[in-house]
Amino acid sequence: MATAPILQLSGLTLGFGGAPVFSGLDLVIQPGDRLALVGRNGSGKSTLMKVMAGLFEPDAGARVLPEGTTVGYLDQDPDFGPFDTLGDFATATLGPGETWRVEAAAEGLDLDLSIRADKASGGEKRRAALARLLAEAPDLMLLDEPTNHLDIVAIEWLEAELSRTKAAFLVISHDRAFLRRLARATLWLDRGVVRRMDRSFEHFEDWRDRTWEEEDLARHKLDRKIKAEARWAVEGISARRKRNQGRVRELQNLRQTRAEMIRRAGGAALALDAGAQSGKRVIEARDISKSYGDRTVIAPFSLRVLRGDRVAFVGPNGAGKTTLLKMLTGQLAPDTGKADLGTGLEIAVFDQSRAALDPEATLWDSLTQDPALGVSGRSDQVMVRGTPRHVVGYLKDFLFDEAQARAPVRALSGGEKARLLLARIMARHSNLLVLDEPTNDLDVETLDLLQDALAAYEGTVLLVSHDRDFLDRVATVTVALEGEGRATVYAGGWSDMQAQRNAGADIETSEKPAPKKAPAAPARPTPPAKAVRKGLSFTEAHRLEALPAEIARLEAEIAKLAEFLSDPQVYATAPAKAEKAGAALAERQALLSAAEEEWLTLEEKAGA
Repeated sequence: MATAPILQLSGLTLGFGGAPVFSGLDLVIQPGDRLALVGRNGSGKSTLMKVMAGLFEPDAGARVLPEGTTVGYLDQDPDFGPFDTLGDFATATLGPGETWRVEAAAEGLDLDLSIRADKASGGEKRRAALARLLAEAPDLMLLDEPTNHLDIVAIEWLEAELSRTKAAFLVISHDRAFLRRLARATLWLDRGVVRRMDRSFEHFEDWRDRTWEEEDLARHKLDRKIKAEARWAVEGISARRKRNQGRVRELQNLRQTRAEMIRRAGGAALALDAGAQSGKRVIEARDISKSYGDRTVIAPFSLRVLRGDRVAFVGPNGAGKTTLLKMLTGQLAPDTGKADLGTGLEIAVFDQSRAALDPEATLWDSLTQDPALGVSGRSDQVMVRGTPRHVVGYLKDFLFDEAQARAPVRALSGGEKARLLLARIMARHSNLLVLDEPTNDLDVETLDLLQDALAAYEGTVLLVSHDRDFLDRVATVTVALEGEGRATVYAGGWSDMQAQRNAGADIETSEKPAPKKAPAAPARPTPPAKAVRKGLSFTEAHRLEALPAEIARLEAEIAKLAEFLSDPQVYATAPAKAEKAGAALAERQALLSAAEEEWLTLEEKAGA
């Protein structure tokens, strides 16, 4: 006997004064379904989920929910206003004897329920909302971007909880690893139509691409048929006017069908330009640390970042990722040690808080009143990597329409704000990108395009992310912040880091010596630095010690020459000096590159 649906939408139509978001949409969710809802930003995923939750009334159609069925909804931006603490919010819908459920979920999510709601971070609020939803234990859970603002530990805990639940759930997420583990079927919302694939999410992209190919083929065949029928109408209709009126009507129907076909939107035009090449050594950090009172955020830590590296920083929320990033980029002074930046750096920052965007400014003003983009005041153009572009045309590259150009930033969705911030960053030349949670709110297709843009980027990337799939695709080095100030450097992305950790644990276990009755010998003192360099000759050791000062001198000279040549008047008033300075700059850049290469070679030899 067939099981009754847990939720059914029939003939659903909804619009907001313009073209409908969807029209005549049908959808069924069965008990035990584990569904991913995917689609582009702005396609209506969150709107559809709110209709399922009963928060939006459709213009037409029906929402059928069996009597006694409960639905829980995780909003992207829940209202904490009436509540003093996160615990007050999380337990608001529960009876007095049920609060233990919230406490159990809070323990798994590492959440302090006593935190004041008005002081809580985005991650803490997301944990409280999840604890509330899981404690309610509804028959159907609707989760809108549940992994946003969560660290990887919390994401993995949530994965485990959802994999054990007997409830049905529907999840919107950009996190491929999360969807691959949980989703048994995928709903694809595309141009107002929902298609269902009853296979795991890992098959989605192949299925989507195959659907698009079939769509393109059908459109091509229809275009050819219309062309042939139109030719017949011109050349042959006069001799058989009466008996061929049906064929004329069929031609009209074909044209109407073709007109009703909604062509899918193209992808965002994401492109990065590294501009002038930076020095080979981008960042050299030696024993930097940071503490706040008795709490050590970063214990003495050293890291060398070379041109072209993609360095990811991972770890629990509050472990110090942003603090370390700010010390490495010179925004925050370390308590000990030193972080030296290389020469010729042009830094662009993607901030997870979107602080660079004024919520009251329009999209137009966000691009035309930014001194960093070389524009200010009223203008209809923006400089895009040195080339003037009309504002509306450039916004269309990032999937904004003309009507949105004059809308305020606060009206944008999270994904649209992320695309606008990318538009600002990608308009500039940069050779060092600092990306703090760039994947939040972006759809899967835009993430693919961002990954492609980063792959083609010749500059250096510093990245903070909790998206494991994105880390695997982008990172060449991963710095794991373990808590209590500890940070460890691994080669590769997230999966590489996990493999190296597991291998290290296996080696440690297999090589652990058996306990001895005799007392352990006292530890040998650490040898002096010069003893570590025994692989070098006396001349090489002396050269290695002298090179840092030589590199610093060359960097200072390059900076002065670059500053002199940055004045465009120099070329008009003193062309001979400009030419001489340009030659000197090229010479010193070559010397710097050679010195850095020599230092790296000697350092590696000394380490060996």
